[in-house]
Amino acid sequence: MPFHFCPQCGTKLQPGFRFCPSCGEKLPCAVDESGPVSSTASLSLSPPKRDEAATSAVKTSLASTTSFEPADSKAHACISSIPITTRPALRKTRNSLRLDKDVTFNIKDVAPPVVPFTNPVRGLHDRIEARGKAKLSSPAAKQLEEGKRPSRKAEESTVDGAHVTVSSPVSSPVSRSPMKATCKSKAKKAKHMSAVEPLQEGQEVTDKTGRKWKLVKLLSQSTTELIYEVFQTVSRSNSKESNHILKLAAKDGRIFNEQNFLQRAAKPASVDKWIKQNKMDFLGIPSCVGFGLHAESYRFLIFPNMGQSLESVMEEEDELLPEKAVLQLACRIIDVLQYVHSNEYVHADINAENIYIQPGQKSQIYLVGYCHAFRYCPGGQHVEYREASRTPHEGTVEFISLDAHKGAAPSRRSDLQSLGYCMLRWHTGALPWTALTHPDQVATQKQRYMEDVPALLSHCFGKKRVSSALQTYLTAVMALQYSEQPDYSALKAGLSVALLQLGGSPERPLSF
Repeated sequence: MPFHFCPQCGTKLQPGFRFCPSCGEKLPCAVDESGPVSSTASLSLSPPKRDEAATSAVKTSLASTTSFEPADSKAHACISSIPITTRPALRKTRNSLRLDKDVTFNIKDVAPPVVPFTNPVRGLHDRIEARGKAKLSSPAAKQLEEGKRPSRKAEESTVDGAHVTVSSPVSSPVSRSPMKATCKSKAKKAKHMSAVEPLQEGQEVTDKTGRKWKLVKLLSQSTTELIYEVFQTVSRSNSKESNHILKLAAKDGRIFNEQNFLQRAAKPASVDKWIKQNKMDFLGIPSCVGFGLHAESYRFLIFPNMGQSLESVMEEEDELLPEKAVLQLACRIIDVLQYVHSNEYVHADINAENIYIQPGQKSQIYLVGYCHAFRYCPGGQHVEYREASRTPHEGTVEFISLDAHKGAAPSRRSDLQSLGYCMLRWHTGALPWTALTHPDQVATQKQRYMEDVPALLSHCFGKKRVSSALQTYLTAVMALQYSEQPDYSALKAGLSVALLQLGGSPERPLSF
């Protein structure tokens, strides 16, 4: 088939073309087939000038989006009368390659043509598209590779006075990474958990009712809270009521969660009513007698003096607790947990630091520290089990339940399982994961022994006789379902029977 060439860009043309499919120029005039040039010869134009090469490169991309209408099959292409010479197939010069690199648009980035190509041009279009895929030289493509949004200059270009809009490959709105939100949340929590600066002894704080309390002595200190001995100052007299303690922490820290629990579920009237209904002699729920803010950065709670923490007692004695004392503690704490759970809350952080012992004729054991208290059953509807719905490993890692390790909301079984871990630790001295420091490793060990309670007891007791009461209790609480209501009476009865066999009772003073 005879071929002709475009006078502007030198592209080979098939008979019947009115426009050059490469540069888009209209062919100026018709030339007789009987011209002096043989149709079988390879014809080409003289090399275009530098500015013409640049224009042709731009028009090449524009032509890819323009439909071509071939003339009647009998007509022939128009070729200008510029002198032509035969030479090998047209090759890219160094200048034209450089200009192509600077100007050429990526064919894939251009919107598809409205009118589909007709068959005579399809082969040529395929060649152009293949050439476009090989080079990603457009600004939009480069910016896409760099992960940036193209600028307006990259999105809109002007070719030969015509305004061409290039579709942006990243036109969708940028979504915020959930990781960034999580990091911000963690940073916020870390700020709330920052160390609390102690107040000077002798300072006064004023609660919400206007009562003033004077700080007498700093009793204990941790990174998140301070415990002071305080007494109430009375303006009309010099009387002192020093049998109180004040818990001080950051204003927006977890102490706010504890205050909510105490005001909602631990009102003195509600506790007294529960004691009468269940014919109990004592219930170790702390009574908050005052609360307030201080210096716009502190929040404080005031309680009657509840004695000494179990942790400090164990440090002073420097001995393991005997089984009788462990069973006494467990019976009293189960009473507290039953009350807390009946008010739609769980404690979620049972450990020796949150247990206070009031010395006296009768054992008065308090469960305090409700900073991690969680409302598991709002409105009577138990929350669903969903892992990673909360921050994992919240609480004292050695004693929290497997649910807390997995980021699921704590439930009633969580408290009872934590109490079981505490009982083993107090009596035997160590748990299989006590020496581990990584929370995930601790969770793995708890998962293993949760399914094999005899192995857990064997590891803790070693060659000593295993407590049948502890084995019965642990077997029962490890088998509880997430939303199952525990049988508190049965759990306490099993411990009470064993306690009686050891010559003790829940009401008697603790014996260490």
